Amino acid sequence: MKAKRIVFAALGMVCLGLGTVGVFLPILLTTPFYLLTLFFFANSSERLNTWFKGTKLYKKHLESFVKKEGMLLQTKLSIIATVTLLMGFGFFMMARKGLWIPCVILAVVWIAHILYFCFWVKTVAKKG
Repeated sequence: MKAKRIVFAALGMVCLGLGTVGVFLPILLTTPFYLLTLFFFANSSERLNTWFKGTKLYKKHLESFVKKEGMLLQTKLSIIATVTLLMGFGFFMMARKGLWIPCVILAVVWIAHILYFCFWVKTVAKKG
């Protein structure tokens, strides 16, 4: 059981690092990596989980989402923009090779992302 906690803590650290890099590089999505960090820390160590929930990064990017209050408009737009760019690139590359079925699947997934963030995730006002 201890090995599982160590692996979860290590994965949490990796996700924390990738999420933090995503704050500065828009190609990496911050919020999903921080959600994974939260999951891994919650399943590995109460101390790590409490520490992460006390950071400014958590409070800025996840706290309102985890509390089911919603997301900041800026966060939603950055996620939608990054997903659109990455999926658009994949769509373009597959379309160049004539892979139309994967293109349709990717388009459906993209539309689902847009609908989810526009209609299911509430937009909250910036705090303080």
